[in-house]
Formats: sequence, structure tokens, C-alpha cells
Amino acid sequence: MKTETRREHFEPPSIIGNILRRLHIDIPLFIGLFFAALLSFIILYSAGSQDMGVLYRQAARISLAFAVMISLAHVNPYQFKRYSAILFGIGVFLLIAVLVMGEIGKGAQRWLDLGFFRFQPSEMIKLTTPMMIAWFLADRPLPPRPKQLLVATVLILLPTLLIAKQPDLGTALLVASSGAGVLFFAGLSWRLMMAIAAAIAALLPIIWHFMHGYQRDRVLTFLNPEADPLGRGYHIIQSKIAIGSGGIYGKGWLGSTQSELDFLPESSTDFIFAVFAEEFGLFGCVGLLILYLLIIARCLYIASQAQDTYCRLLASSLAFTFFVYVFVNIGMVIGVLPVVGVPLPLISYGGTSIVTLLAGFGILMSIHTHKKRLSR
Repeated sequence: MKTETRREHFEPPSIIGNILRRLHIDIPLFIGLFFAALLSFIILYSAGSQDMGVLYRQAARISLAFAVMISLAHVNPYQFKRYSAILFGIGVFLLIAVLVMGEIGKGAQRWLDLGFFRFQPSEMIKLTTPMMIAWFLADRPLPPRPKQLLVATVLILLPTLLIAKQPDLGTALLVASSGAGVLFFAGLSWRLMMAIAAAIAALLPIIWHFMHGYQRDRVLTFLNPEADPLGRGYHIIQSKIAIGSGGIYGKGWLGSTQSELDFLPESSTDFIFAVFAEEFGLFGCVGLLILYLLIIARCLYIASQAQDTYCRLLASSLAFTFFVYVFVNIGMVIGVLPVVGVPLPLISYGGTSIVTLLAGFGILMSIHTHKKRLSR
């Protein structure tokens, strides 16, 4: 009688793989974000007059942002869908509260002070608006019908106008873009989008009438910055000088004379791209744009792999919003768009915008790493 021995092959569990699965981290996206954050420290050290305090504060904010990202990556996307309408309602309520009792700073009323905590509700709306529109359209036939499109447009305009009233034109633009991104990826026809663009163009005289004086000045400065080179046009003129002086190869790290000699205002926030271009030149700018494109491409891949309509629309909109961040900031710094106060994502010095951005990436990671658990 022969006994047969059966060989069983045991594969040792991958420790790193298990850790990554438990953290719900998408490795390609995380690598792109990590390099962008590392680049932020490099350029901020130069733009911030080599002040280590700036780096310490930025490190604390980025650490908090990554912690928020990982925390949200653990949440099942079903929970985001379940509470989308509630979170949107809370956000709109807080925006109304800002207009009633918000703190005023630098001529704008954008902050709520709860005594132990001070924050901008408009940052929350950047995420809850696309969540709400995606929730509204998820269980309805796509592309949206005229009635659904009208309701979605009202839902987008409500927070957008409340933020514009503060006034905060840059954030209002981002919120409107996040909602419009959902509609675009829901399958709107090009004919309808052209009709909407024509309607907005027809409303421009009315929009101009309700704009604040400083907002009108920004538009006029965009059209002809040389009309007031030492006043309203100073920012953009100095920015163009910095970018042009960088040439193809740049002046090298810490070589930005426009920033070092204080010719370039807001060098560590809105106009940090001008510092980057002066120090690293055309090649450096192309490298930064490639990094951004890789991040956006990964986000769109995650959206394409989503297993339900809500996740697909939300992920696509978050990728589109990140693109708008990059496009608007670089566009205003090089003078092809009016200055609206949008930071360079993941690079500019700041706190709330970085936390909001990485919170969005946390939602994207949640959509990708939980996709097998979603009910169809």
C-alpha cells in the first residue's frame, strides 16, 4: 500500500502588502503626492526667505493633511454617498452663518470662530458640492434630463453665490468647477455645454454690475497690467519678470532675485510658481507639469475603475477640480487669467487648502481600495 504525500505550497504573506491594504493607500497616487509635498519644502525654503519656521509650520499642516487623507481612505464610499446630502446641507448652513456672524479679515468675511476652532466653511463645500451632485444624479438616467440639470445647476449656484458674496472669487470658481465637473462626466452633450457657455457670456454685463470694485480692477489689470505698473499691475508684471528671467535652465535653487529682493509679492503663496520658474527654468516647469499630469491621470484611472455611478462621478469631479487648481494658478501667474487668489496645489504655503486637497485624494483612495466591497 502506497501512501501519497501531498505537497502544499505556502506563500508567506506580504507584510508590506498587508500594511498598505489596511491603510487603504493607492501607491501610485501616494508617490505623486509625496513628491509634490517634498517639492513644496524645497521651493518654500527659497520663497520664504530661508525661514525654517515656515517649513516647520508647513510640515505640521502637511502631516495633518496626510493624516486626514488616510483617515478618509478607510471610510467605505457607501458612507460618503449616504451622508452626501446631509454634509452639503451643513456646509450651506455654515456659509449662511459666515455671512451673518463671520469674522472679517482683509476686507472679506470668510471665517467662523467657534471659540476653540476657527475655520473656513467654503473649504468644506469644495468637497460636499461634488458629493451632492454625484448623489443626486447617481440613481437617475444619464445623461441628465433638463429638469435634473436645472436642479443640479441650482444646487451648484447656491454655495457658489454664497461664497462669492463673502467675497472669495477664487473659491467660488473652484466650487462651481467641482459641481460642473460632475455634470460634464455625467454625459452632457457638447451642444448643451456650448449653450450654457453662451448664456453665461450673455450674463457678463449683469455679473460685471454686481462685482466688487477690487474684482473689476483685477479684470481691468488682467487686460492691461501696464496701465498701472506700480499699483494694480505690479503683481503680474513682477511675476512675468521672474518667469522670464529663469530662462530655459533657471538660476538655480535659492537664486530667485525677484523673491529674495522682495520685488515679487505673495511669493510663498499665490505666486510661488513664479519663484519656481525663476529658479528651475523651463525644464523645471515642464517637470512640475508632468508630475501634476501623472497625479491627474491616476485620479482619472481610479474614476474609470469605479464600480458604481456615484463613485465614478465623484472621482472624476475631484480629478477635474485638481486640474482647475493647477490651470487657474499657473494661468494667473503667467498673465493669461485674472488674479483670483487660487494657490498652487500641494506647493503653496497654507493650511486649509492643503487639508481639503488631500481629503479629496483620501476619498479617491477610498473609492479605489474599497471597490470590491461595493454593492452593484
